[in-house]
Order: sequence, then structure tokens, then C-alpha cells
Amino acid sequence: MQNTKQISEPSQCDQAKYEYKKTSYTEIYKVLQTLRQDEVLCDIKLETDDGGVIFGHKVVLASASPYFLAMFTNFLEKDQDLVAIRQLDSSALHLLIDFIYFGKISITETNVQILLPASNLLQFQEVKNACCDFLEAQLCPTNVIGIIALADLHSCTKLLASSELYFQQHFSDVIEGEEFLGLSSEQVVKLISSDELIAPSEEKVFESVIRWVKHDLDSRKQILPQLMEHVRLPLTSKDYILKNVVDEPLLNNCFKCKYYVYEALHFHLPKSEELITTPHNIPTKRRQPGGTHKIILVGGGRGINNKILDSTEWYDPKINQWQTGPKMIAPRYAGVLAVVNDNFVLCLGGRNSESTLQSVDGIDLYSDSPHWRPTYDMLIKRWAFAVGVINNYIYVVGGHDGNSFLDNAEVCNCRTREWHTISNMSTKRAGHGLGVLNNLLYAVGGNDSEQRLSSVECYHPSLNKWTPIADMCVRRSAVGVGVLDNVLYAVGGWDGYQVWSSVEAYSPSTGVWTTIPEMHLCRSDPGVAVLGDLLYVIGGHDGVSFLDSVESYNPKTNKWTMITATMNVARSFAGAVAIDVPRYFKTC
Repeated sequence: MQNTKQISEPSQCDQAKYEYKKTSYTEIYKVLQTLRQDEVLCDIKLETDDGGVIFGHKVVLASASPYFLAMFTNFLEKDQDLVAIRQLDSSALHLLIDFIYFGKISITETNVQILLPASNLLQFQEVKNACCDFLEAQLCPTNVIGIIALADLHSCTKLLASSELYFQQHFSDVIEGEEFLGLSSEQVVKLISSDELIAPSEEKVFESVIRWVKHDLDSRKQILPQLMEHVRLPLTSKDYILKNVVDEPLLNNCFKCKYYVYEALHFHLPKSEELITTPHNIPTKRRQPGGTHKIILVGGGRGINNKILDSTEWYDPKINQWQTGPKMIAPRYAGVLAVVNDNFVLCLGGRNSESTLQSVDGIDLYSDSPHWRPTYDMLIKRWAFAVGVINNYIYVVGGHDGNSFLDNAEVCNCRTREWHTISNMSTKRAGHGLGVLNNLLYAVGGNDSEQRLSSVECYHPSLNKWTPIADMCVRRSAVGVGVLDNVLYAVGGWDGYQVWSSVEAYSPSTGVWTTIPEMHLCRSDPGVAVLGDLLYVIGGHDGVSFLDSVESYNPKTNKWTMITATMNVARSFAGAVAIDVPRYFKTC
């Protein structure tokens, strides 16, 4: 049955009105209208709370409402011709019974607050939905909190979501009203913890929390620590913290709140320039109104004429474009990019034109002016090594130190900024890949100075132990490795004689490597990143030339697709990671 909806705009004299009407209404209902008006064949009378009586037909009411269907088939009322309906507003009941017979109803600002609960109770889903549509169209800063409460009370899921989103998008206007001060602590926490919140500044969020608490200080002051946990205080300016936060009495009288202030000031100290000094739990991630999406960032590597690169660039699948990113401190290749603390990208080790590096540079892509900065060095200089991140612990495995192939490994605790060694691999490896699967590390292939390897071994962090698993089907050095949907992929590489376009996959559930369709191009030393449901393989070297091309693998279709957008710079030995798109990156 088709329905029409029309919300009329209110004039200065009239209130808004919503005419909801069934457009396909059969002739039989016209007959039923006449029978009801003449009180013919009516077998039920509904007594309202004001003593009035509404005539009707049980079969008609039961056909329109599951509530009446149950009443007239399963309960005592099935044998009664007079039923008292006391829990509903009489005018709302009249409107709903009329809707059954006439197929239309007018929803206004005056009656919507009685129609919504009545239609919800009597299970008139059409009318309930129409009320929600009407309320959604009336949303404004002065009524949104009341509509949120109404939607929550009557389980209006869509209206609740849209009104909460409206609140987030009009935060500055809504918090100026008195309704804001009446919110529950749960509602305030839900609001200020949201990444979708649109506020002119984090200072405004802080001020709204203090105002809400002071409105009912005796009962709310104990909730302040829970609220301050969700205020992203480090994102306020240092001057603001010193002038407006440090001396706030509410915070000075709360030990946990003072710690949040200390964390925020620590974030602004000069040493916070060293990116991995930031505690992992400090709230530094900026809000992302409208949500965010993933992009691929690549950096460094070797390019045409064996030029060592200091450039970065990023790929946005939404617009299918590569764009230039922040330039690195210095050129390097055969280093590795890694993401920690959600916000920070690190570039570890590698080589420049003169030597092997143990330095680690980092960049906070959520800062307003992101640029690469030195952080803490690794214990050992390395190139052609591999990196995996588990719970913000950075594992660095194997590689070459400029003199020897390495079997050793080290790990950095990002919270304490300390590096320490872990157990050695069973085999020296350089040019290998490292995948993280189920919080285990898989070192794949590589070169041990004597031969290219097909062997793979797995590291258990809790046991500090490496264990061999099944060999790959072919030997692969300079191999790309990625993990998608609990499957480990080994992509391309070189066996000492040829560059491979072949790819194989390993699933822990089967314990074997299986071949999948080949890539379109042969690639050694490609970058690999997972974005959404796709495995991207970026650049590399085909044995003759450096590549600027990219292709993706879809495990659902079992096919490789060439990405039409090529990199700005052909590169091999480059790092590649998937990250949330930073706010300052222009995506259109």
C-alpha cells in the first residue's frame, strides 16, 4: 500500500502540521466508515479516560493493530462489547481509531507528544513512524534534547540516531539552552566521547562540562573524573590550560582530574616533540565529524636512476588519487613505516647514501602542522628488515646492519619509550616480510646471505619463542607481506633468478600455503597495505624498472585489479601503511 507524507511549513500564525495519508485506500473502507458512523454492526465500544465512548468493529481494529488483535483473540476482552482504555489520552485514541477507518491523520506540534506514545502502545507502526518523521523535520537547538528523550522513551531508533546526530552537529547552540543542564551523566558522556561531535574547539567542550557539573554540584561533582576522561584536554592550547584549567577549583579538588591536567601539560612540553614519548592512553585524537576513512601513506624508497627518496605521498580510494604528503627529514630506503597510538606514523631504520640507519623518525598526522621529527633510536642499525605492531609494541625483526645478515629482533614499548631485545629467529633474514595475525608475528622468506628462503617462522610474544611453520611454495626475498581477513599473503619477491608476479596465502586454520591468481605485474620490494576489504600492492621493481603502478586483490572475487591512479613517483624499497585520513589532508 502506497503512502504519502507532506510536512507543511508553519506560518507566523500556524503551527507545523504533518498530513499522513494512505494513497491506496479501497472502497470497502468507505463502507466501514458509514457503518461506524451509523453504529451499524459495531461489536465493540472503547471507553476513554474522559468517559466518552468510541464505537468500532473488532475485526477492523484487530486488522490494523497487533495490540487489538491480541486483545480480541487471546484475552478476556474478546467476549466483551465494552472495554475501558484508561492508559491513553482520549484525543489520541480518537485520532488513531479514525485513522483506521479514514486512512489519514494530521500530526501537529500540539498532538505529536500524545500520538507518539499512543501509537507506540497500540502498535500503530505507520503512525509512530509518521510522528518520528514529523519530529525529525522540526529539530532545532531548543527542542532537540526533548526529542532525544522522547525517542529514547518510546524506542524510536531512527529518530534517536538522527536527533543525537543533530545535537552533535549543533553542539555550540544546544549547550547554551537550559535543557542541556538537565541531561543525565550518561547522556553527557555519550555526547562528549563521540568523534562525531562538532565543536568550535575542545575548550568549548571543557567549558560545557564544567557548566553542567556546577548546575547541580552536590550530586554531580563525583562524576567529574568520568567526564574529564572524555575531554580531549591536550588538544586545547597550553595558554588556555594555564589560564583557565589549572586554577579551576573543581579540578584542584579532584586527584584524578589533576592528573588529566598534568597529562595535557606534559603533551605540550618540548620533549613531546619526540612522538613515541606520548602515553598511549592520552586523548590526543582529534574529533572527525562525519566520520573518517582510510588512506594509504607511502614514504621513502628508491626511484628512477636509483635516487634515494625523501618524499611521501598518499592514496585516497574515494577519489582515486595520489597526493603529495609531508617530506621526510632525509632520504632513506629499505626502512619501514609503522603506525602506533592511532595517531603517529614512524619511519624506522633503512639506508641513506652513506650508511645503515638505526634512527626512528615520526610524524603526528593529526597535528595542525604535521612534520617529521626524530624520536628514539633502535638498539641496532638495520635495513631490509621487517616491522610488526601489536598493542602499540613495535617489533623489529632481522635485516642487515651494513656488515652482516641478522637473526636478532627487538621491541619498543611505546608507553615507556624503551627498546629491549627478544629471542632470535632460527634463521638470519633480510628482505623478508612480517605479518601480524592473531597477535602473532610471521617472518616470511628473505635472504640469509647464502640463499633466498621459502621458510617461515612464527613468534609468540607471550612465550618469547619462534616456531617454524610450513614453507612457502617458492623462495621469496624482497617479498611483500600483508594480512587480510585472517589470511597471510606473500606477494611477489625475487628468488635470485627472477622477479615473481605469483602470490600465495597462508591460513593458520589449514596450516598450508596455497597459490592464488598472479598479479598483473612482477614486483620485488613492493609496499603492501590493507584498505577495507582489499589488499593493495604498491610500486616495487619488475627486474628492469621502478614501478609507479598499484594493484589490489579482492579475496571475495579472487581477482587482481589495476588501480588506474599511479603514484606521483615510481618507487621500490618504500614503506607503506594504511591510516585514518588526517583532517588537514585535502580529500577533494
